[in-house]
Amino acid sequence: MSNLNKDDFKNNSAMDNNLDSNDGTITRINSMNTVSQDSKNMGLLNWLGCLFTGFIIPLVLLLIKKEDSYIQSQAKEALNMCISMLIAYIGLWILAIIFGVIFAPLAMIPMLFMGIMGLAFFIFCVLGAIKCFSGENFKVPFIIRLLK
Repeated sequence: MSNLNKDDFKNNSAMDNNLDSNDGTITRINSMNTVSQDSKNMGLLNWLGCLFTGFIIPLVLLLIKKEDSYIQSQAKEALNMCISMLIAYIGLWILAIIFGVIFAPLAMIPMLFMGIMGLAFFIFCVLGAIKCFSGENFKVPFIIRLLK
């Protein structure tokens, strides 16, 4: 914690002020919202559910836990990842069919990308579970954010 002069706290509504009785300085204390243990556990359930059931668990949490903004944001992120992966899988399947008609071994190229996407899906779900369990907000890179 840092000790600051009283003048440093003019119109600072995001922080609470406490007067230190020893030297007359004000100690800055964060009043940021902390994530409750229940929200952390639900966030963990969200990402592990996304890993094993796809979009079902994040959708259920999004519809049930409307009062908790942390769970809402993580459920939307998981749903966005599922939707993005689904769009990419459909596109890769279409490419595989087209390449398979032209020359069958070329169909292996989109299949390889599908395998890489499956591995990325697994990694992002595990990373999301770890971040949520520690109470951090997790954003998946390279996805289409349809739900905001």
